[in-house]
Amino acid sequence: MHKKLKNYQDYYRSLITLGVPIIIGQLGGIITGFADTIMVGQHSTEELAAASFVNNVINAFIILGTGFSFNLTPLIGESLARRKRIAIGTWLKNSLVANLSTTLLLLSILTLIYLNLDSMGQPAEIMPLIRPYFAISLFSIIFVMMANSFRQFVEGIANPSISMWVLLAGNLLNVAGNYLLIYGKCGLPEMGLLGAGISTLLSRIVMLGLFIAVFMRGKAYRSYRKGFALGRINTASWKKLNAIGWPIGLQQGLEAGTFCITAIMVGWIGKLELAAHQIAITVSLISFTIYLGLGAAVAIRTAYYKGAGNWEMVRKITLAGNHLALMVVAVICLMLFIARPWLGYLFTNDEEVIRIVRVIIPILMLYQLGDSIQIILTNALRGLADVNVIMIISLIANFAIAIPAGYALGFIFDFGIAGIWFSYPISFACSVIMLTIRARRQIGSHLSPDRSIALGR
Repeated sequence: MHKKLKNYQDYYRSLITLGVPIIIGQLGGIITGFADTIMVGQHSTEELAAASFVNNVINAFIILGTGFSFNLTPLIGESLARRKRIAIGTWLKNSLVANLSTTLLLLSILTLIYLNLDSMGQPAEIMPLIRPYFAISLFSIIFVMMANSFRQFVEGIANPSISMWVLLAGNLLNVAGNYLLIYGKCGLPEMGLLGAGISTLLSRIVMLGLFIAVFMRGKAYRSYRKGFALGRINTASWKKLNAIGWPIGLQQGLEAGTFCITAIMVGWIGKLELAAHQIAITVSLISFTIYLGLGAAVAIRTAYYKGAGNWEMVRKITLAGNHLALMVVAVICLMLFIARPWLGYLFTNDEEVIRIVRVIIPILMLYQLGDSIQIILTNALRGLADVNVIMIISLIANFAIAIPAGYALGFIFDFGIAGIWFSYPISFACSVIMLTIRARRQIGSHLSPDRSIALGR
């Protein structure tokens, strides 16, 4: 085993070099989410419950939109392998247009949800907190989506340190804004949860501005700017971006939608359970972000080697990504086990909420294995532009398995929030099985028979 792992050292190094800046930039966002939850939770339990509902709904659409913007990865990877830099600038220009049209659709759906908040069965006492926070969070999505095009561009050309620094700068601004606006410091009004929403909006505007400034002024991007300036916005490119982007976006949106729907179900139980759910979700985002960063590196590399026609490297990169993910799982589960007794105290002083968090943590540990591997395999296929199947797999695993299982375990069998949470590892396990079969077929079809079999080891 040690000898086999040693043979993959170069691939580990390649993925780590590319993935770590992506992970750091994304972790900055998660730390901000931690800060949001901690600051809001310390301000009031009602605001923490309101934040749980809104964030789960809004984030489902942000994740869908982020997935849509991943349409650039395979296109940039193939163009980069063929040294077509001007074409990459043209793809970026068309990506901004495609992202904008998608954003308008997402905003329309969210507006309908906003107008029907009263019919979603949430505790009446937190509705006055939910409405304004929802409205400002909705508006900030447009800046997230535009920034995502630039982010996929810099990461796709293997320059992820740019997105890392931009995200870190924006998230630090968000944390500072939270402190000032939630608690009313430095002469500013005490705005509570609404203050957190305003701070997030401002930070997202700043991040978009930084991405634009880097692209317009960076010397290394001169040839890309030429393609951006001279390239035409055209229907063919828009259709291709949509053909790749929507299956990825829907795949991620279906998974995020599962968390959104389960959050609504948790809200049916009560506000204390909803607050505990928000804490556990916030904690889970740390591991998710690490897996997603590794997955992004895998997608970038598989896209490049597909463009170069080197399928053996596609196979090795996919396996190396799985190995790294499993190593991270071991560390994450150990940390969760150690932190379980006191983790809830970081967010709230409510003893009942803390008790519920302790119930959820072992289930959170259980689903790490499936979550990590499904992200790596999904991103390997994403890099190959094999996106329609991963959308179907996500539909089955999430809407056909996770949501019915969560409802049955939570309410029919009366396991409450623990039953709802147990649906996650069930759906992830099913997803991994289906994705493994697809990856072996897709990659193995381009390899010799003995190599194709090795993909499953």
